[in-house]
Amino acid sequence: MGSKHVAIFTFPFGTHVAPLLNLVLKLANAAPNCLFSFIGTEKCNAIHFPMPHIPSNVKPYSISDGIPEGHPLADHPIEKLNFFLQTGPDNLHTGIRMAEEDTKKKVTCIIADAFVTSSLTVAQTLNLPWISFWPPTSCSASLYFYVDLIRAAKTRVDFLPGLPNLAVEDIPQEVLFVGEKETVFSRTLTSLGKVLPQAKALVMNFFEELDPPSLVQDMRSKVQSLLYIVPVRFPISSVEDASGCLSWLATKKPNSVIYVSFGTVVTPPPHEIVAMAEALEESGFPFLWSLKDNMRSVLPSGFVERTNMCGRVLPWVPQTQVLAHHSLGVFVTHCGSNSVTEAVCSGVPMICRPFFGDQGVVARVIQDVWNMGMIIQGRCFTKNALLKSFNMILVQEEGSTIRDNALKVKNIVQDAARPQAPSARHFNTLVELISTS
Repeated sequence: MGSKHVAIFTFPFGTHVAPLLNLVLKLANAAPNCLFSFIGTEKCNAIHFPMPHIPSNVKPYSISDGIPEGHPLADHPIEKLNFFLQTGPDNLHTGIRMAEEDTKKKVTCIIADAFVTSSLTVAQTLNLPWISFWPPTSCSASLYFYVDLIRAAKTRVDFLPGLPNLAVEDIPQEVLFVGEKETVFSRTLTSLGKVLPQAKALVMNFFEELDPPSLVQDMRSKVQSLLYIVPVRFPISSVEDASGCLSWLATKKPNSVIYVSFGTVVTPPPHEIVAMAEALEESGFPFLWSLKDNMRSVLPSGFVERTNMCGRVLPWVPQTQVLAHHSLGVFVTHCGSNSVTEAVCSGVPMICRPFFGDQGVVARVIQDVWNMGMIIQGRCFTKNALLKSFNMILVQEEGSTIRDNALKVKNIVQDAARPQAPSARHFNTLVELISTS
């Protein structure tokens, strides 16, 4: 048996790339005789390559992002997604040709981000096994098998196995688009229910132990093979504490600090930024706020100076280390998949303010399935709603239950990462799939 050559197709947006790359690095170490061609856009690859400790059997190749030369991009991120998806199979074939010409080895298997659905067409054309990778939180995948029912729902979406409390407002808006509102991206999403069952395996980037058993059972009935591989998290290395936030956290009492962050894509509207500032100041709780520099001008006049004894407002913080710190009491989050994964791994309660995509579904799971957080009242930041949430989680008896549940979830995911746990067997199954294809 000669060495295998796996083409990796990434969805080069948001937080989709890092989880897939981390999985590829783990696969490359487990299967050193396999070649892995990581195919993404030039901008995406420039961010992630070169990285330290990239194995020699992993190499990036750049394809078009589909954006016409000189085209002024709109502020809304969906436009970039549509341009990339419009490039279709031809663009992906170009990546495979580059990889095969460079390595002198034919591709034997394709692993693709589930959102790059045209990679299935490429796999079928080349008669290759196709493995789909789901970077978002796993619970959201089940939506796409029930698109017609969801679109017919008026207010409640209470028919999804394991997710009885969903409302229409929790559903990604793109799933609800029909007719003239449809975009390339929305059509891609609504096709997933037909595309995913054709995968040799659907790989979930999450913890099976945290998903409701009925959801897992239903998903397994719809796909050829469902593999849960716990998110690959490389050991936390020491980071330079240039901002001093980690040493500052060390001066605070355990479980006392409010941490506020909305990732790299989401920016709350100005009036919600103001409401957050007013609530943090009035609450008196210590806080760490990761806020982009271009939004600091929105803060109330004198806010930073008035709160400098109890709070820090910084443009960037080492989030993994922050969430793992013993002083953290609650995380105010948009419910992005990477942030949620880091929070559950550290056992930190969450106050959820979902904005778009599957964030509403994830927020509902945090509140109603794991019971380790709450959705902000009205799904919008107001001073009163935030003060109520801070006090509930950090002070009140109800909050102690949420904090206890957060620690239980942390213990569950730690157990899920053990070598004897199902995830390890699922990973070995994936290695076997790519090694024998």
